[in-house]
Amino acid sequence: MQRLGQYTRHRCFISYHHADEIEVEQFINDFDHSRDIFISRGIGAAMSGDIIESSDSGYIMKRVRQLYLNNSSVTIVLVGRCTWSRRFVDWEVAASLRNTTNSLRNGLMAITLPSVQSHPTGLLPPRVAANVEGQGGYARYWKYPTSAHSLSVMIDDAYEARTTRAQLADNSLPLLVNSKQCS
Repeated sequence: MQRLGQYTRHRCFISYHHADEIEVEQFINDFDHSRDIFISRGIGAAMSGDIIESSDSGYIMKRVRQLYLNNSSVTIVLVGRCTWSRRFVDWEVAASLRNTTNSLRNGLMAITLPSVQSHPTGLLPPRVAANVEGQGGYARYWKYPTSAHSLSVMIDDAYEARTTRAQLADNSLPLLVNSKQCS
């Protein structure tokens, strides 16, 4: 977390499906690089194959947190048409929701990308959907921000949820072993 101007800049892990990379880059350019709303972290498109070769869910979550979520406090899932079907997104969200002795779980939020604004919440990854539950869950599902201020409010809400709504975090779904087919 870093204060810059009128916004508190949280370190945010950006989770997304690689097919949406152009929109994700635009989001990061608009709100991190141009307006300094957050400090982005992420795995990126260079990843190929398995990032962690294991079937042990505890080990997978530990490694995802160590390698990719380290030093972030909020996870932003940018929701495109097939984000719901990707195992890496599921792993990132599961690791984000994991409380450990070394780190508090991340705040969690989802934002619909502009290309899918007209679609309902059926596009949410199941683990994210389990945490949204209207406005009564741990996470929130937002439409694409229309201003730097609105995004800052969204991120602050997710950050504060780590303590104010911590008891609502649900990480009980089994890890997605393979990505699902999305057409």
